[in-house]
Formats: sequence, C-alpha cells, structure tokens
Amino acid sequence: MKASKNLPLAAFVGLALTAGAALSLPVRAQTMDHSKMPSTGIAAELTDGEVKKVDKDTKKITIKHGEIKNLEMPGMTMVFQVKDPAWLDQVKAGDKVRFKADKINGAIVVTEIQPAGK
Repeated sequence: MKASKNLPLAAFVGLALTAGAALSLPVRAQTMDHSKMPSTGIAAELTDGEVKKVDKDTKKITIKHGEIKNLEMPGMTMVFQVKDPAWLDQVKAGDKVRFKADKINGAIVVTEIQPAGK
C-alpha cells in the first residue's frame, strides 16, 4: 500500500521536472517568428543598438539591440527591414545607434534611426 500512496506524489514530481526542463530551454532569436508577434499599441520608443551588418542589396540591417518595448521583444541580434533604404548609406557595422521599430504588414521594420550620440 505504501507505494500506491506515493505514486501520485511521484507522478507530480515527474511532471514538475519535465515542465521545468522545458521552460529552461534557451530561446534562440534565429528561430523566433517575429512576423506573428502582435503589436502592443504602445508608442515606439528609441532603442539602443549596435549595427552588425548593412545589406544594401536586400535593404536590410542587422542590429544587436536592447528591449523593444512597443513590440514586447527582448534584447537580441536580428535583421530588420528599413522604412527608408537611404538610411543604409548613413550607417556601417560597429555604429552605435538609437532606433524605433514597428510591425508593418507582418514585418518588423526600422522606422527611425539615428547615431547614438543624439
């Protein structure tokens, strides 16, 4: 009988350990589908970032950034579309920037960018 009394507790502990292990798995920015993230309706604030790559051919910029509050997005490195491709002529890899990003037509787009010193 003693084993049957402990069975529910053992099952609970097993489930708790399984759930804990699943929650502790790292989330990789590369596997996140940002196009399905909802916009929060919060006004976009300037976010600190560092330009990692500028790709004028695809009109995209890779930025290592802090939290983007209006998108409820944690800090990470990711590729963005840009609202104005001319901005790509004004930045280069290694530049510290402040930028705004928003969800436009299912894509995360940089809607404003400036040197971090301003």
